[in-house]
Amino acid sequence: MAVYNYDVVVLGSGPAGEGAAMNAAKAGRKVAMVDSRRQVGGNCTHLGTIPSKALRHSVRQIMQFNTNPMFRAIGEPRWFSFPDVLKSAERVISKQVASRTGFYARNRVDLFFGTGSFTDEQTIEVVCANGVVETLMAKQIIIATGSRPYRPADIDFSHSRIYDSDTILSLGHTPRKLIVYGAGVIGCEYASIFSGLGVLVELVDNREQLLSFLDSEISQALSYHFSNNNITVRHNEEYERVEGVENGVILHLKSGKKIKADALLWCNGRTGNTDLLGLENIGIKVNGRGQISVDENYRTSVPNIYGAGDVIGWPSLASAAHDQGRSAAGSIVDNGSWRFVNDVPTGIYTIPEISSIGKNEQELTQAKVPYEVGKAFFKSMARAQIAGEPQGMLKILFHRETLEVLGVHCFGYQASEIVHIGQAIMNQPGELNTLKYFVNTTFNYPTMAEAYRVAAYDGLNRLF
Repeated sequence: MAVYNYDVVVLGSGPAGEGAAMNAAKAGRKVAMVDSRRQVGGNCTHLGTIPSKALRHSVRQIMQFNTNPMFRAIGEPRWFSFPDVLKSAERVISKQVASRTGFYARNRVDLFFGTGSFTDEQTIEVVCANGVVETLMAKQIIIATGSRPYRPADIDFSHSRIYDSDTILSLGHTPRKLIVYGAGVIGCEYASIFSGLGVLVELVDNREQLLSFLDSEISQALSYHFSNNNITVRHNEEYERVEGVENGVILHLKSGKKIKADALLWCNGRTGNTDLLGLENIGIKVNGRGQISVDENYRTSVPNIYGAGDVIGWPSLASAAHDQGRSAAGSIVDNGSWRFVNDVPTGIYTIPEISSIGKNEQELTQAKVPYEVGKAFFKSMARAQIAGEPQGMLKILFHRETLEVLGVHCFGYQASEIVHIGQAIMNQPGELNTLKYFVNTTFNYPTMAEAYRVAAYDGLNRLF
């Protein structure tokens, strides 16, 4: 058993771990990365963000081909199986692993592949796949082990027709009908993906509306689009039990309803990957979902141990996780890179996608802020017409007296890209955060970004 000494050891090579390791290494620290897989990238690269978004992209291409009249001149609509579409995701994953492995090599970060756990506050024991045990000593340790799907004990996930958002990537057939239980971000994204492949989807939501944290108009737009695309949404429903049968799954609801489908995808919550870390050896507690608590410097209750990413909870986004990891390392190396990550845009990759930042109408109304609304509908935008993507809109909320931009909400083509323009203006200090920026700035034409100009004029026209 070898013993290695480091300044910083990072547990988990997902976005949070990578951000932490790179920042610490660039600050001159000797860094080690520990990951339970034999490849870097974490759940984000192998099971979550990358494969699901690659799947979504391929499904959008299929939908465009099958619905565009121009393509009918070269052939009839085509049907693609889920395993066929999954191959595109596998190609992207391998490219991501190769590029990220290069990051660690260039920055002289040592990689250890195995299960890491604490023996004390400065010691990590790594059990490698071949049984070899390595001991890593470090001044500071950053926990960035991510999360996994929450699995209730009363559901048999070993059944061949019952999946979660990790195991769905092993689905070997295309179901005719699929139950998605849980209408959060992951559930809505996979409902879109399977609907795009022609699968009938039953989306079971235990709340009154889809993604209730969104602006209500955006949520309603998503609901309408789902109902128009083979997705039946059942609100205010909770499962009583899940019955796996030979040729499918029967979902028994507390309301007395029963739904049968070829398969069930469970998308109801996540839990932090902390159970194998030996946290009991160092006195760090976790909550009911396996998450650890940190302060604004990303420090845990043990002063030399930090946490970042999904393992600390909100907002559980790859984008935020990377910045949290970088900031955790910034707290250690004190190079001016620390910040508390709270300026996080929402990116939801349904079809069409959704993105937002800032306040929504419900919040502003409740706070009695005198706001006004400016909208640009994509059906009237030249770029959206060219792309054949007429669904959606950009919505800007602004203070009717100061013209300060308070919130940006977008539904439709390139929403997750468009939102960053609004984010940049909202982050300007004082009077520089103003709706007038969008009318006093020349946008390329035709672009989707031009929607800001259209929405700003619409909003200004409402003032009196």
